[in-house]
Amino acid sequence: MIGHRVHRDLARAISAVENGITDYRGALAQFAAFGGPVRGDRRADVIGITGPPGAGKSTLVDRLIEGFRADDATVAVIAVDPSSPFTHGAVLGDRVRMQRHAGDPGVFIRSMASRSAGGGLAPATRDAVRLADEAGFDIVIVETVGVGQVELEIVAVADVIVVVTVPALGDGVQAIKAGLTEIADIFVVNMADRPGANASAVDLKHMVREGKRDIPVLQTIAQDGTGVSELLEVLNAKRNGDDTNAVRAVRFEVVRRARDEAVRRALATLDTHDAAAVLDRLRDHELTRNDAIDALALMLGGPAHAH
Repeated sequence: MIGHRVHRDLARAISAVENGITDYRGALAQFAAFGGPVRGDRRADVIGITGPPGAGKSTLVDRLIEGFRADDATVAVIAVDPSSPFTHGAVLGDRVRMQRHAGDPGVFIRSMASRSAGGGLAPATRDAVRLADEAGFDIVIVETVGVGQVELEIVAVADVIVVVTVPALGDGVQAIKAGLTEIADIFVVNMADRPGANASAVDLKHMVREGKRDIPVLQTIAQDGTGVSELLEVLNAKRNGDDTNAVRAVRFEVVRRARDEAVRRALATLDTHDAAAVLDRLRDHELTRNDAIDALALMLGGPAHAH
């Protein structure tokens, strides 16, 4: 049974990871010291909700919480909000939108700032999801920022991925074409009472056929709950099926780790005396920007490119 004590201890553990006080293992040990995770043998189902800003993702998540709770499933929501790359300030408005669930011990809602994460996920999101799983929640919903190629990071944490768009959002559909057709398990055209909803759904169905994947395309009006029961049915079928996101998740995680290691090496190189000398020559107009980039790339062992 999940109670308010679990909420408090889980919040503390997530904060410790998010603020860099400890890593996941340390946070889990801290969680255990406060009374212990209550997870049994069954793991949580992790649902990713992604799509362009203004698509109504938070309202849709609010409706999904309502539906899952009606089936007596406990739900944790990790809502990743946009933040300034300079001040790291975040909007963190999702708790306000879902405030009606605040008194329910079966619902945990946590907003996290995306900070420097280009892919829309906070750096500590993966650990927050794992901690919510250990806390014993049946379902963990991860709502992410933005849409586009970099948004593919949701693959690393979710078992089922829902891509939400709205009618007549040309740029949003183009962004979906850029990569999300590869990772979506369900497409949702929200705000389906607006003009162009059917056309948007047809466009998505055409894209699904071209990609040769069996991806449901649904229409919802999250504001009044229309279509949400159909989405819940599909989600529950996915949760209970054998078609998991594990292979895609592992492939992405291997690439992510390689990328992160490359970034660490690049930053370390930029802090060296030799790199500083190159940058000094750039400041003194002895090198062009492209020349400086090539020189630094060579220090990393990479090729210099002709410009």
